[in-house]
Amino acid sequence: MTVLVTLKFPVKPIELDNFLTVLKEALIDTRAYEGCESVLTCVERGTSAVFLVETWESAEHQQNYMTWRVETGLIAAIEPFLDGEIDVHTFDPKHEI
Repeated sequence: MTVLVTLKFPVKPIELDNFLTVLKEALIDTRAYEGCESVLTCVERGTSAVFLVETWESAEHQQNYMTWRVETGLIAAIEPFLDGEIDVHTFDPKHEI
């Protein structure tokens, strides 16, 4: 079942451009990862918060992807850019409604 996942990254204002550069490279692999259907990147107006809106074939695909990102060190590599914890939410789309 398709899932929608949102991630909010509370980026330090001074690090926003650097974070977006790293993210741009990282999202090449994200979009190519098995089960990834789409990724939309947004920066909240008036802040340096970065949001990802991801669609995955299943929750399992997204969980496998996140495990891979932790194991390969990306999560640790972006921590210096952040001013808090990553906020993650998973949704079940209801296309029939």
